[in-house]
Amino acid sequence: MKRTALLSALTALLAWAAIPAAASDCAGFLPPNDLKIPVDSPSAKGIMEAQFNDVLDIIERLYKPIVAAEGGRLEIRRKWSDATVNASAQQSGNVYILNMYGGLARHETVTMDGFALVACHELGHHLGGAPKKLGGWSNWASNEGQSDYYANLKCLRQVFTDAGSLAFTRMSEGDEVAINACAATHSDPDDQAVCVRAAMAGKSVARLFQALRNETVTPRYDTPDTKVVTAMMDTHPATQCRMDTYLAGSLCTQPVSAGLSDDNPATGTCTRSGGFSTGFRPLCWYKPASAAELLPAGFKIPVLDEETAPVFSLLQAGFPAN
Repeated sequence: MKRTALLSALTALLAWAAIPAAASDCAGFLPPNDLKIPVDSPSAKGIMEAQFNDVLDIIERLYKPIVAAEGGRLEIRRKWSDATVNASAQQSGNVYILNMYGGLARHETVTMDGFALVACHELGHHLGGAPKKLGGWSNWASNEGQSDYYANLKCLRQVFTDAGSLAFTRMSEGDEVAINACAATHSDPDDQAVCVRAAMAGKSVARLFQALRNETVTPRYDTPDTKVVTAMMDTHPATQCRMDTYLAGSLCTQPVSAGLSDDNPATGTCTRSGGFSTGFRPLCWYKPASAAELLPAGFKIPVLDEETAPVFSLLQAGFPAN
C-alpha cells in the first residue's frame, strides 16, 4: 500500500513538472479596474501629496544608482493628479519607468509603508529576476508574484533601513503571526523590526486588494493559501496568496546584496535546497523550476528496491539538484 502511494505521488510530481508555464501580458500593480479617486474626492483618505513624494524621493535616491549599475536609467513618473487606482512599470530602451498614480495613494487602505511596497513591486518588474513573464512584449519583466517577493526580499529592506523612512505612516495594528515568525527567523533585533514592518506593509496592500475585489474574507497571515499551481502563474495571484508572498519575502534571510538571476529563480532567493528553512515563494503562484528546490540541501533520493528504483531515477534525472 505504501509503495503504491509512493509511486503514485512521484508519478504525479513528474507529470506536474512537465506542464508548461503559462504566459501573460504585463499589467499594473492591480488588475485593470474602473475605480477613480480624484484629488478632491471624499474618498481620498490615504496619504497626502507630500507623503507620496517623500516615499518616491527615497525610492529614487536608493535605486537610481542600482538601475544605473544595470545599464539603465530610472524614471519615476509622479502622477499625483491622476485618479487611477493602480501603478505600473514599463521599459523604453534603457529607461526603467515607474508610473505611480495619486488615485492609488489616496485609497483609504494605503499607508506610506504600503505605498513604498507598491513602488518596490514595480521596481521588482525591472530588477526582480526569474521567473520572468513569458511571451509578448513584456518578457523583460519579472512576473507578478516574483515582483511581490522582490518587494519584501530586497527593496523594502533598503527603504526601511533608510533614516528618511522613519516618519512613514504605517498600520497601527500589530500582527502576532508576523511578529513571532520574524523573531524566529531573524536573530538581529533590527532585522526583526524591518521584517515585521515589511510584513505589515503587505497587510496594508492586501486590504486594498480585498476592497477592490469586494471580498468578504479578510486575508490573514495565519490562513495561508493552500492552493498548489501546476504551472507558473504570471498574472496577479489571489489576495491571500499575495499576502503570503510578502511574508515569505520578509522572512527570507538571504542578504540584500545576494544577486538575483534572470534565468535561475533559485539564485539569491530562499529554497530548501539552498539550506533555508523558511521564506519560500508560495506554491499558490510559484512552480519551482526544479523539484530539488523543495528538498533539503544535500538530500539524496533513496532507492528502495527494484520496483521503486526506476521512478526515483526518473525523478533525479528530471530534477537535478541546484
